[in-house]
Amino acid sequence: MEEESNSVGEHGMEGEGKVRTKHKGKHDKPKPWDHDGIDHWKIDKFDPAWNEGGMLEVSSFSTLFPAYREKYLQDAWPSVKGALKQFDISCDLNLVEGSMTVSTTRKTRDPFIIVKARDLIRLLSRSVPAPQAIKILDDEMQCDIIKIGGLVRNMERFVKRRQHLLGPNSSTLKAIEILTGCYVLIQGNTVAAMGSIKGLKQVRRIVEDCIQNKMHPIYHIRTLMMKRELEKVPELKHESWDRFLPKFKKKNVKQKKAKSKEKKPYTPYPPPQEPSKIDKELESGQYFLSENKKSQKKWEEKLEKQAEKSAESKRKREEAFIPPKETTKQESARDQEKDDLAATTMNLKATTVFMKFSCVPFPFRRPSRKYYG
Repeated sequence: MEEESNSVGEHGMEGEGKVRTKHKGKHDKPKPWDHDGIDHWKIDKFDPAWNEGGMLEVSSFSTLFPAYREKYLQDAWPSVKGALKQFDISCDLNLVEGSMTVSTTRKTRDPFIIVKARDLIRLLSRSVPAPQAIKILDDEMQCDIIKIGGLVRNMERFVKRRQHLLGPNSSTLKAIEILTGCYVLIQGNTVAAMGSIKGLKQVRRIVEDCIQNKMHPIYHIRTLMMKRELEKVPELKHESWDRFLPKFKKKNVKQKKAKSKEKKPYTPYPPPQEPSKIDKELESGQYFLSENKKSQKKWEEKLEKQAEKSAESKRKREEAFIPPKETTKQESARDQEKDDLAATTMNLKATTVFMKFSCVPFPFRRPSRKYYG
């Protein structure tokens, strides 16, 4: 054990004498084909020469569309078919089943174009106009369909929050489109958006925060406007913008407190069992009566209740014909004496107050006329 510890110590001393230095990128080789002038994020347009053999299997996608879109799709289908024909994609509109189908052919060369065609029919089913939906076939254009129907249970709240996204005369929606650079369409329980990846992320965040009542779209619009202005300053390119952006705090609205039930004292014994209907009949003696006597007794009780109700209604009707109580001369004289006595008392109080303040020197003011009575 001692020999092992000594050897470890010697190795440690050797390690301390020679400090190992890590050279980052020592295996990197010069790449003459790669330089700073190349944009690595640029998406090159597909060249059919890259895939001369074509597709090995047929890929197809289909989607349903609502009945109210049938007439529009029937009119706009020739333009959609012509746009897909340029990429050798076949499309079919089935009005019986209410579905749209796109599939590859033997001439199709671009393997990703079928995914773009799938997005095209999805946008058409969500009420996006055909000229706008055809733009999704471009490589730089992306789309996102945000489902907002399941985020809120209450229908009234859902409609109100969805209206917040639109704003008066669709002003809020136009501001979102300008700041994010995306096309946004709100239809039913979904929000369809088309644009760049960065803009689609911003649109999704705005929509979800609005529907979930986390933040109003106006606050997001303010933040985006400030970010646009900060992008123009080159000195702040590599700095954090948190100190410039506004911070919004959610105000807690007072909610109705739930009525708390008073806790009863704990007892280990169960509550006493309530008597059943048969037990109550046994106690009153009705259990041993015949059916005729039982029905007769029920009839008598019913007649008694009817008599009570009729007497009560008769009394209410007769109240309208009872004359009011007339006051006699003696009672009216007594009321007059009471009024005179009250007036005399008020005059005496006012005189007392006046005499009290009349002895006070200047600058104290005398009481106003209301004390004279």
